[in-house]
Amino acid sequence: MSDLKNMRNIGISAHIDSGKTTLTERILYYCKKIHAIHEVRGKDGVGATMDSMELEKERGITIASAATNVNWKGNDINIIDTPGHVDFTIEVERSLRVLDGAILVLCSVGGVQSQSITVDRQMKRYNVPRIAFINKCDRTGANPYRVKNQLIEKLGLNAVMMQVPIGLEDRLEGVVDLVEMKAIYFDAGEDGLQPRDAEIPASLIDEVNEKREEMLDAISLVDDDLMEAILEENVTVELINKAVRKATIALKLCPVYVGSAHKNKGIPTLLDAVNAFLPNPTEVENRALDLDDDEKELVLPSDENLKPVVLAFKLEDGQYGQLTYIRVYQGKIKKGDELFNTRSRKKFKIGRLIRMHASEMEDLQECGCGEIAALFGIDCASGDTFCHPDLNYSMTSMFVPNPVISLSIEPVDKKAADNMAKALNRFTKEDPTFRTFVDPESNQTIIQGMGELHLEVYVERMKREYKAEVVIGKPEVAYREAISKKAEFNYTHKKQTGGSGQYARVAGYIEPIALAEDGEEQKDYLFVDQIKGGAIPTEYIPSCDKGFQMAMKKGTQIGFPVVNICACVNDGAWHPVDSSDMAFQTAALSAFREAYEKASPVILEPIMKVEVTGPTEFQGNIFGSINQRRGMIVSSNEEGVSCTVEAEVPLSEMFGYSTVLRSLTQGKAEFTMEISKYGRVPQSVATELKEKYAKQRAAENK
Repeated sequence: MSDLKNMRNIGISAHIDSGKTTLTERILYYCKKIHAIHEVRGKDGVGATMDSMELEKERGITIASAATNVNWKGNDINIIDTPGHVDFTIEVERSLRVLDGAILVLCSVGGVQSQSITVDRQMKRYNVPRIAFINKCDRTGANPYRVKNQLIEKLGLNAVMMQVPIGLEDRLEGVVDLVEMKAIYFDAGEDGLQPRDAEIPASLIDEVNEKREEMLDAISLVDDDLMEAILEENVTVELINKAVRKATIALKLCPVYVGSAHKNKGIPTLLDAVNAFLPNPTEVENRALDLDDDEKELVLPSDENLKPVVLAFKLEDGQYGQLTYIRVYQGKIKKGDELFNTRSRKKFKIGRLIRMHASEMEDLQECGCGEIAALFGIDCASGDTFCHPDLNYSMTSMFVPNPVISLSIEPVDKKAADNMAKALNRFTKEDPTFRTFVDPESNQTIIQGMGELHLEVYVERMKREYKAEVVIGKPEVAYREAISKKAEFNYTHKKQTGGSGQYARVAGYIEPIALAEDGEEQKDYLFVDQIKGGAIPTEYIPSCDKGFQMAMKKGTQIGFPVVNICACVNDGAWHPVDSSDMAFQTAALSAFREAYEKASPVILEPIMKVEVTGPTEFQGNIFGSINQRRGMIVSSNEEGVSCTVEAEVPLSEMFGYSTVLRSLTQGKAEFTMEISKYGRVPQSVATELKEKYAKQRAAENK
């Protein structure tokens, strides 16, 4: 692999069910990496090569991105097949972070769908040049020209058709290459799947000439040399290819290819395009930050003779320990080399160096610049940079979206608890979008993720891979209690049981604290001492304060903490023998409870600030979904074809919202939420919560 110019690092990304894994399977077959083709939902019980996880074979979806490498006409191509579901978006994110180019797969019927938009956004974030492949041209309703126009309108790409299909739907036979002006059929060779050149069918001549004119016009707009050649009528195949390569790498052009992966049409020509138009590692600018020089940005040259800089972009816990996927950006690494982790500041030796082919491994002695490989048994986190011990560089980190959904999980027994802890530890290390914590109030273990499917898959993996049986529940909302008016108390605590007894009297009032002005911090509790003439000795004043605070830990309405209370003590009585710290604490606690019932207590719930972004055509649906959830719309603004709606919605109504929103907007809208404030619960909900709490208390007291 000494010649970097003959190397490509590409990802295959698309919306759900566009045919990414099927396409990868065909690429492996044509590059002679596998000798038989298997389907995604394998009727033969084998399943696609790249979907190696049992869950992936069962559901027919890709969950984890898988790496492989092939050779096509002398070029080494490293390929990563990524998931399509938005729930596994981090897999696409981290794959695109380390790739030099990508194939954006689109369905010829579905066109540009929600996840195509997300994937395109991710490609633009990391400046990844791409080729579009319009798949499934054999399906009923296939229209590649409509899809090409959507690429221009919806994604803002300068999409140019490089091929014209010969027939569509069930009559798809092959493609016409607009650069070399020839027809290509895929029926040659021993297997009857290899490409064969032929004359362009007479019925297509006019259409092909028109599409070639369109193609040349589009390319000439971004390449002056081709523009001159067209004016001089001196256009050559080499000139067109050179112009397309230059414009694609500069992100000014997106060449569009057509075919059907399932019917084995158009794959060899797509691989030729990968070789011809996508960049090799030397043509991509990779940057790092010099931690010794105030995080100054540096460009890393793809030179094997320099000291190595490596990025760990993905972790996987296999049966033999932790597997760390790496991309070498500068220099080369060998078995036994010493590297330095710039985040943990630790040195380590490279033990086993391997190249992955889905779940199979091939041992390597060394790994050169631009290559994607994996290391065994290294303690690190996703996104760490490994350097030569003399360097202290850090690669820029990848974008990690915040989780949008949470569930509570409980193990069924002690053994399951231990296994669950191991599983959670591994999953949080592997996946930055999967988080877990223990809620201090409800003591539940809460897991958070990107969607219901995301969490469902992890719970399923816990059961299968760790034998951890868990029960899933809706997490408890952190309600609060408060008072709505002033109430006075005058309570005497007396207890006589032989010897010194307990005596304390406290009098005063409790009232709600006024809401803080903007910029001020809201106080949950205030204690005011208005005792005159030593009615309560000074040493017992803090005991009253403690008693009130104890009473506020658990309200009497639904058993949640009480907030926004000012407690004032203005009178009392004490006894020289029977009064004590404990007596005043108990008196204050009971006095608070007595006044609390008179102060019209209310229940508060967390109100979330929710921001929904989606296409303008679904604005009505978004408004409706917020109104149904007791939400209040704060603002809404439109920018071009998308709109952003800001609203305040109670947290208890937000569970399952991501699924509802996706079905209402065909998966094209997304939302973020954060806590904004606490607000009063409507009477009907309050009654329901009180009844539930009363039943719970009754059950505990039995």
